[in-house]
Amino acid sequence: MLKKVNQDNLRWWILFTVIIGTFLGRLDGTIVNLALPKMINDFGITVGAAGWIATAYILANAVFVPIWGKLGDTIGRKKVYIFGFSIFILGSVLASFAWNLSSMIVFRIIQAIAASADYPTAMAIIAVTFKEGKERAQALGIWSSSFAAAIVFGPLLGGPLIDTFGWPSVFLINLPIGIIGILMALRFINESTSEVKTTHFDWWGALTLGGCLSSLVLVLDKGLDWGWFSVYALICYFMTIVLLGLFIKIEQKTEEPIVDLKFFKIPAFVNALVNNFIVFMGMMGGVFLLPIFAQTFLGYTATQSGYLFIPMAIAMMLASPLGGSFTGKIQSRYIIFWSTLVASIGLFLFTRIDPKSTALDLIIPLVIMAFGLGFGMAQRTSIIASVVDKHEIGIASSVLALVRNISGAFGIAIFATILNNSTESNILKISHFSTLTSHNPNVVQQFVSLIILKAQVNAYANVFLISAIVVFVGAFAALLLKVKNERTDIKIQIE
Repeated sequence: MLKKVNQDNLRWWILFTVIIGTFLGRLDGTIVNLALPKMINDFGITVGAAGWIATAYILANAVFVPIWGKLGDTIGRKKVYIFGFSIFILGSVLASFAWNLSSMIVFRIIQAIAASADYPTAMAIIAVTFKEGKERAQALGIWSSSFAAAIVFGPLLGGPLIDTFGWPSVFLINLPIGIIGILMALRFINESTSEVKTTHFDWWGALTLGGCLSSLVLVLDKGLDWGWFSVYALICYFMTIVLLGLFIKIEQKTEEPIVDLKFFKIPAFVNALVNNFIVFMGMMGGVFLLPIFAQTFLGYTATQSGYLFIPMAIAMMLASPLGGSFTGKIQSRYIIFWSTLVASIGLFLFTRIDPKSTALDLIIPLVIMAFGLGFGMAQRTSIIASVVDKHEIGIASSVLALVRNISGAFGIAIFATILNNSTESNILKISHFSTLTSHNPNVVQQFVSLIILKAQVNAYANVFLISAIVVFVGAFAALLLKVKNERTDIKIQIE
């Protein structure tokens, strides 16, 4: 029997352990993209073909999150966490030996399936380890900050690794860190399962949900290349709608659904998902363009672009536990409202960037946005765990993970389209109000280049403005959460 002091220490060791797993899984999602140019050369493939390396990972990750969440609640979260982590490491090693595009896609799918086990099981492990509401919110806030750290350290680690050791090194780096993470999980994490035992796994629900998500994520990822109203896109829309309808019918009739639809009758649960969707869509839709802007218009290298995100990561890592400490003192909806509002201000400041912008012009908005996002992260996450039954925390957290993943895909797809359309519109608009009297070919070429440059810069400003508006709307959506701390030292309940 552990003494209380040791038990207190154990809780934080458990938190640190799952942070390693979460960090490594998210790091892989960012670091591999840097290696794509080298893979293109080594495999002799096109840029479009290389895109399937990322698409396959996104698809497999999205599809299997709910399945792992249900399995974790059923057979044991520690078992699922360690199994997923181990397979992820194996997939990483295999990927480092990939010899062509097909083998790389297969190994990336293995990685993605395994990595998708992390989020729902890690969140459930934290929720059952930290039972007191305020402490749980702080723990979830600290855990959430690992997402920001992974986004930043991906470019920072990836650039030097690829330049020095080649692209296989971005996969092999997972091996030593992963072994440490697995050993810590075996040592520190306690096994936990749902109090309600599952006798029949909902395979039909899993298959239809998987098919629905595959079609949706595929069209979001490839829609801009295919055309949003192309034959391929229309087939994906049709499959998404049909499979979603089948999934809902199956879940309504099965005794042990993979996603309990009663969650969506809880106002706080639904409104928390809506806020998460809006905020992450706006943030991902705007921020994924920032490294492109820095490298295209400011002449930054990939590594230099990564440096811009270091202050952002620090801001989020500081803000997440700080925001969690206000649990029980201020209603969660107000913390989420103000934090989201601050994030929207940070995004709005990006509308002022241009080719003369300094690093500070990019860092300050990033820090403001990250601090705002991080400050409310614990509440966004803990509400989901607090308003569902304890035995369903794993699957509820997998729904949250799913919403965040899809919202990011939506944001990138929508804002990439807006950037493309806005650029074309701006070229026509600027050309209409511009005149050139010289017929010198060099002057004409320079004139056209300046019009395109101005059109592109204005397009980026439009994207950041729209993303700021989206997040601003998300702030007011948070006010609909209507949750309160009936007993501030124990839990959050629905009004």
